[in-house]
Amino acid sequence: MTKTPENMETVKWKVEGMTCVNCAHTVTKFLENQGNKEVKANFLTGEVSFEIAPGVSEEKLSEGINALGYHVVEENGNGQTFQKKKTTRWFTNHKQRFLFCLVFTLPLMLHMVHPWIEVHWIMNPWVQLALCMPVYVVGMDFFGRSAIKSILNRQPNMNVLIAIGATAAFLYSLTGALLQLGEDYLFFETAAAIITLVFLGNYLEDSTIQATQRELNKLVKAQKVTANMIAFDENHQEIIFQVDNKDLRVGDLILIKTGEQVPADCKILWGEAMANEAIITGESTPVSKSKKDNLIGGSILDSGTVKAQVTADVHHSVLANIINLVKQAQTEKPPAQQLADKISAVFVPIVLVIALITFILNYILLKDEAFLKALMRMIAVLVIACPCAMGLATPAAIAVGLGRAARKGILFRNAKSLESFKNIRRVVFDKTGTLTTGVFKISGFEVVNGRVSVEEFKKIVYSLEKYSNHPLAKAIAREWKTSDIKWKKIEEIKGLGMVATDQEGNEYKAGSWKILGEQPAGEKSHNIYVTCNGQLFGWIDVEDEIREEAAQIIQYLKSKNIESVLLSGDTVQKTQILAEKLGIDRFYGQKSPEEKLSIIADLNAETPTAMVGDGINDAPALAKATVGISLSEASQVAVQTADVVLMNSGLKKLPEALGLGKHTFLTVKQNLFWAFFYNIFAIPVAAFGFLVPAFAALVMGLSDVVLAINSVRLFVKKVT
Repeated sequence: MTKTPENMETVKWKVEGMTCVNCAHTVTKFLENQGNKEVKANFLTGEVSFEIAPGVSEEKLSEGINALGYHVVEENGNGQTFQKKKTTRWFTNHKQRFLFCLVFTLPLMLHMVHPWIEVHWIMNPWVQLALCMPVYVVGMDFFGRSAIKSILNRQPNMNVLIAIGATAAFLYSLTGALLQLGEDYLFFETAAAIITLVFLGNYLEDSTIQATQRELNKLVKAQKVTANMIAFDENHQEIIFQVDNKDLRVGDLILIKTGEQVPADCKILWGEAMANEAIITGESTPVSKSKKDNLIGGSILDSGTVKAQVTADVHHSVLANIINLVKQAQTEKPPAQQLADKISAVFVPIVLVIALITFILNYILLKDEAFLKALMRMIAVLVIACPCAMGLATPAAIAVGLGRAARKGILFRNAKSLESFKNIRRVVFDKTGTLTTGVFKISGFEVVNGRVSVEEFKKIVYSLEKYSNHPLAKAIAREWKTSDIKWKKIEEIKGLGMVATDQEGNEYKAGSWKILGEQPAGEKSHNIYVTCNGQLFGWIDVEDEIREEAAQIIQYLKSKNIESVLLSGDTVQKTQILAEKLGIDRFYGQKSPEEKLSIIADLNAETPTAMVGDGINDAPALAKATVGISLSEASQVAVQTADVVLMNSGLKKLPEALGLGKHTFLTVKQNLFWAFFYNIFAIPVAAFGFLVPAFAALVMGLSDVVLAINSVRLFVKKVT
């Protein structure tokens, strides 16, 4: 594998004109052929990113993409944003093209309602040519340019089919007009209708694709806001002035009032407020915020006024990371899309061959008007074929699924993890901080045989546990905060506990019963044992309340025939008590991170398994599971390892995450079925003469819309 040079920098562009997976494939291939690496093109958002090869000019690459029929409108590879010089075009979007062409196409179609309307003048070949010519010129300015450039780049797109079909009808009619062959040779309305109706289909497709991006667009819109920045004059008096939040930097002071949107991630220095974080977490209930609390950029202050210090600029905020995560997931290609992509890549040449065979066979087999009928059937085949439908089937559904998930506080790292949910038949839960709140209090303790005083015992335990990230340790350190011992050496061992050496060389340990070694320890039912030089001199019990929604989640899984498993490092006895209380199907207690990893591997071998955890010791198991799920307040290691992150104490979001995964790929299957069925059915129908070219153009355009509308249903569909 060739290593990417360290001096390669990432370039991000906004590219107009990519309307389907074929377009994205064309742009990707072009950039890769120029030596660029890690090329990702998202036709849904129009975003293209790549690692530019050394010595390659961005200007040249931009010109190359423009030559393919697309347009680079924005660059921000080096943190700068600027508009590229844009070639002047008569029209800037498909809606404008459609409305212009419709004005000329409708009169051409009037003869189809004869004899109810007297339109003999329309049958004049020169009138028809005059009406068709503007439509044909506008059509070829778009379809023709794109078709020629895609062929020159050896990546023929669907516009090749449209251009050939419309041109065949136009040239046949032009020949009939010039040679005065009569009305039977005039099909100007066919050429005009093909172009006009495909523009209509493209316009509808653009509109519905924008709908699939609705939730992501809401998040992007929430990024752009004006901030009240606090500065000081020469007399140290506060001055408040407004700036765009993109100009805020870490350390800046800002004022946020009731009803205003938080412009950036920040920490409150003064004041109290109720913040609505629904844009991030999906929870509409306001959250109380006071001094030293963090505010998430994009949230709204329902009440209160605060002064805060910016902790992250707009490009590195929680909201920005969520948006980037969703966009990155959209560019990932799950297994379900691979077949459609392979077929789409070779579809245009296949259709051209089928169209040619259609013409030859019809010309040979038909007797009356063989050439005319063979030509019309060939044009119908060219126009009805729709590789866009296959290319759109998966990305449209994925975009909606990821967008709805992000809006509800469910973050998928990639599309593959979203797809994986469809097969999950077992969910494994960690105990502490996952099924329980993770907020502990000391319920009891004992100093064995009075070896040290209670005060000395608390001092030793506090000095050990203050260095641990484990929830139990944090609770003990919080309750027993006192003066501490200066250790010579201290470390945390995963699955065991804290180990420290004092200045005299005595070794202290605080952790599970495993630190006792071979020494008898009764029933080994306490949470924390404390030893000195291998000798037990105390234990501590800590209570943790069960999450309010835990029982409901387990019952939901039972209703869906999904097995629930409890996998904990806590004692077998306590693990069993919690499992029985919640109705969990199976449990494992007193398991180290290595044992958890082994158990997850075995469970995965039986059936696809999801793992929900939040601690450092859960990270290996989360990585091993079919789908690793972490809570947003979990340790950073767990969050970074997980495939899915549930925001804001999000255990109650688990059913929706599971449901969205399954229904998203149910929608993908429905879309793929329609796309394949449409082409398998429509092409033979057109080849046998049952579809006129104009109607074929309309059906082709609407096929994409059907897929997009089916995908958009995911926004409102009940998934749990």
